[in-house]
Amino acid sequence: MLSFQNDYSSTAAPQILARMQQIQQEQQPGYGVDDYCKAAADKIVKLCDDPEAHVWFLVGGTQTNQTVIASITPQYAGVVCADSGHINTHEAGAIEATGHKVLALPNEDGKISAAQLDDYCERFYADANHEHMVFPGAVYISQPTEYGTVYTLEELEALSQVAHDRRLPLFIDGARLGYALTSDGNDANLDDIARVADVFTIGGTKVGAMFGEAVVFTRGNTPTNFTTLVKQHGALLAKGWLLGLQFDTLFTDDLYFKLSEHANKEADKIRRALTDKGYDVDFVSQTNQIFITVTDKKAAELAKHVTLGFMEAVDADHVMLRICTSWATTDEQTAELISYL
Repeated sequence: MLSFQNDYSSTAAPQILARMQQIQQEQQPGYGVDDYCKAAADKIVKLCDDPEAHVWFLVGGTQTNQTVIASITPQYAGVVCADSGHINTHEAGAIEATGHKVLALPNEDGKISAAQLDDYCERFYADANHEHMVFPGAVYISQPTEYGTVYTLEELEALSQVAHDRRLPLFIDGARLGYALTSDGNDANLDDIARVADVFTIGGTKVGAMFGEAVVFTRGNTPTNFTTLVKQHGALLAKGWLLGLQFDTLFTDDLYFKLSEHANKEADKIRRALTDKGYDVDFVSQTNQIFITVTDKKAAELAKHVTLGFMEAVDADHVMLRICTSWATTDEQTAELISYL
């Protein structure tokens, strides 16, 4: 049975597994103050071209989003995001559980715009009752979006400008950042992300690591005592060197970008095949996620051979499915999937 359900079902890149074997007899200090975390952080800071950036390593996406948002959002405020954003759809109310309401705006292909954000803030403060409402306190976007689409550099810069004009920190969730940075539709580099965002993440879990997310606070924006805040959220890993080692490996010899580019190329093959076969592709995605609408009958036929991600029932006879390639997808797997489409 083939699986194109997600991009985190394979254990880890061989290079990471090999390095874990190499250090199995070593002993390291805990909680992220080891040599591997320092080496990985130094490499990320250099790529960001921001000497004031600080890097932390956490285990998973939801705990990372919750910890970061709780640390940058005033206690009386909420966080603005697209209604399709991960924090609004698939994190089980984790953000609300910390006391910060998710303020969802209608998305367009997974994105929100600078004009949309500015209009929301304008209307909020124009309301005579706004002191009785949930203030916008931060802005959250994903790069790429939940639909695999990519913000252009112009869009990112415009959002950043409005957010900062409104005194709102901009948080970019990069759980799949590698796939965005290496996509044909991208025109932003890692240093651009660091320039426009107050904080962003570099996802490892979905881009070749066994687990792990790097949190990057830019331009000296790190909240006071952030390590303590991480621990309060149950997100501080005692064996922190296992995170550092993985990111040090991912950012050696451009491995992170090579793995990401491979997944995108496999997805491109599938996109071309879908076009040739006349499929209804829902979003113009440039990354490793592809969304298609098929009949229930076709979905049942595909399920005999391949596991895909179920997104939603479109109507009584059609469903939206997600095809997701990964760093581990092989040419043979892609060809086999295409044969079933």
